[in-house]
Amino acid sequence: MSSKKSALNLNFKEIWRYRDLLLLFVKRDVITLYKQTVLGPLWYLIQPLFTSVIFTLIFNNLAAIPTGEGIPSFLFNLAGITSWNYFSACLTGTSDTFKKNQGIFGKVYFPRVIMPLSVVFSNLIKFGIQLLVFVLFYIYFVFFTSSASAARPDNVIVLLPILIIFMGLLGLGFGMIISSLTTKYRDLTFLVGFGVQLLMYGSAVMYPLAYFKEKVPEYAWLVEYNPMTRIIELFRYMTLGVGEFSISYFLYSGLISIVVFLIGLIIFNKTEKSFIDTV
Repeated sequence: MSSKKSALNLNFKEIWRYRDLLLLFVKRDVITLYKQTVLGPLWYLIQPLFTSVIFTLIFNNLAAIPTGEGIPSFLFNLAGITSWNYFSACLTGTSDTFKKNQGIFGKVYFPRVIMPLSVVFSNLIKFGIQLLVFVLFYIYFVFFTSSASAARPDNVIVLLPILIIFMGLLGLGFGMIISSLTTKYRDLTFLVGFGVQLLMYGSAVMYPLAYFKEKVPEYAWLVEYNPMTRIIELFRYMTLGVGEFSISYFLYSGLISIVVFLIGLIIFNKTEKSFIDTV
């Protein structure tokens, strides 16, 4: 059944038929991850908050990297971390799909793409929680302090749901590519965590893109054409009114996200036919 399908085939009808299984995997990812921990889902909040505090101390206070007049450094960093976390969680969570689920894949048939999709949807719930925390801190800084005088959402915030889809597609696409390659090249498993950390520093998470272009113009293109840089800049512009926005940047991010997803889907569908022999 699966061997006859096209490599570029998401098969929505089949995924819908197995929607209960998809919801089961989403529930498993959300609930069981922190089931035996003391703080439980609070880890969803602790990680971005502590990371934002550290970034504020190191990059803004010690390194004196500006975030824009009237924009609190903590809020600036929290916006970057919130948007980055969803992408990175989708990427790392789907990057070992075949290896982590080989026992299930080898015993029963269901659309294999359900596994990485469940990671994207479960991380969307976590992203929603972190986005809510960001909104609460935004309200605090704007209405209860005088340090966020310039922080105002832009009208293009109506495009935020589409931007979130771009984040998920980009992370899912890269994750499926890596997951497929690790069935033959196990070394990639050890490089994923390290590579994601390096990519974070090259995605303008803790500094404005304009500042990097000013300080290191000869290498600015490495960061400027990184699709996650554009997504993070767009997220900050939509929510805080700081950074760069143009419709061309928005379309560029969307195009790269869709292309990466389609490439990942093709490689994933080809790998699922023979991965049992190599994993």
